Amino acid sequence: MTNADFPATGPLAPVEAGTLKLVDVRLYGEGDPVTVLIEDGVIVSLDADRDAEADRTVDGRGHVLLPGLVDIHVHLREPGREDTETIVTGSQAAAKGGFTAVFTMANTMPVMDQPVIAESVWLKGQHAAICDVHPIGSITKGLGGKELTEFGMMANSQARVRMFSDDGKCVDDPQIMRRALEYAKGQDVLLAQHAEEPRLTEGSVAHEGETAAKLGLRGWPRAAEESIVARDALLARDYGNRVHVCHASTTGSVELVKWAKAQGIPMTAEVTPHHLLLTDEKLHTYDGQYRVNPPLREEHDTLALRDALLDGTIDCVATDHAPHGSEEKCVEFEYAKPGMLGLETSLAIVAELFVATGRADWRWVAKVMSERPAEIVRLPGHGRPIAVGEPANLTIVDPGSTWTARGADMASKAENTPYEGMEFSAKVTTTVLRGRLTCVDGVPAEPREEN
Repeated sequence: MTNADFPATGPLAPVEAGTLKLVDVRLYGEGDPVTVLIEDGVIVSLDADRDAEADRTVDGRGHVLLPGLVDIHVHLREPGREDTETIVTGSQAAAKGGFTAVFTMANTMPVMDQPVIAESVWLKGQHAAICDVHPIGSITKGLGGKELTEFGMMANSQARVRMFSDDGKCVDDPQIMRRALEYAKGQDVLLAQHAEEPRLTEGSVAHEGETAAKLGLRGWPRAAEESIVARDALLARDYGNRVHVCHASTTGSVELVKWAKAQGIPMTAEVTPHHLLLTDEKLHTYDGQYRVNPPLREEHDTLALRDALLDGTIDCVATDHAPHGSEEKCVEFEYAKPGMLGLETSLAIVAELFVATGRADWRWVAKVMSERPAEIVRLPGHGRPIAVGEPANLTIVDPGSTWTARGADMASKAENTPYEGMEFSAKVTTTVLRGRLTCVDGVPAEPREEN
């Protein structure tokens, strides 16, 4: 079964009528450049005449054409913290990063535990028509960890909520998690767990290791994450529903997920770009930009995560895009809010770590950043092959465009990037959502309608 077979979501923003021509693009970075013709939001030719008539034309300059990226873990802050991000600014950041669909977490204010809240988020994203913004429902009401949210009502709402998570908090009560798995199985929805045993992390702000000890920071042990991963694997084994591990960050989590998959347990996992690239050595500056949950780990964790992504133990990349205001980051490290921007730098980091080093190709990038995440959440229309008859959800990447990450230059409303001043060599130039150009020459589109 593919994601094309799964039930559709609520009404989508209309496709862009007319024709769009992408000239001189290399499908998955392979072969000779071709011209792709799109009519009314659907790919109709992969070898069109470059001089064919079209309403809009984009010169691909021989760059890489990929399926539109899918991020199943972002925080867009609306409703409640529109001072740090909104559905529109988050959609623009997503389009600038090559994404055509994102899933926004439930830890909003109010919490996304009611159909009306989820529908509001979904419809605002569709009105903007820059990126499909899918709301994630909370597993428990108010993220309180005590009473389950009405999964059925959320799943059958106009938003068609297909994933639930208390991310930011762990569902640490095993009896509540068991009941959630049983309920979720009946509704065929995915549970995504923020794996953190809170009794092991009280007051913790950094990975428990040599760096934290030197800096006088309270340590966050790997066991806090791994104990929940192990518990949820056993619960998923016995109660049969799918469970997804958010932001896996340790060597031990990799080993546990590998064991679970070997047992046939329906467990998947994601890794963030920052856990693939950065280590706790960054903490020597005490810069609050590097505070994140789970914390940056040691080099062997980073290397294990890279290998696990390559061999399929870790299924996909998800950014955990977490905007914060300067007043929440420019403080003492232990008081900084955990979280980092990720949407606009994710592809560049993956390209640098895997494609530029020869460890993987662009078709693999499409797998871990588009196809596999769409499969995990059973999302129709995204993560599809670049083929005639498929929806035109696409992105063009210049693999040799050196650029410098600057928070002030990002489309996100916030500026809390941990990559300030870092140079990258792959850049999204164009993003297409159902035939609509949502990013052109690195500039995201304006919303179709005001929210």
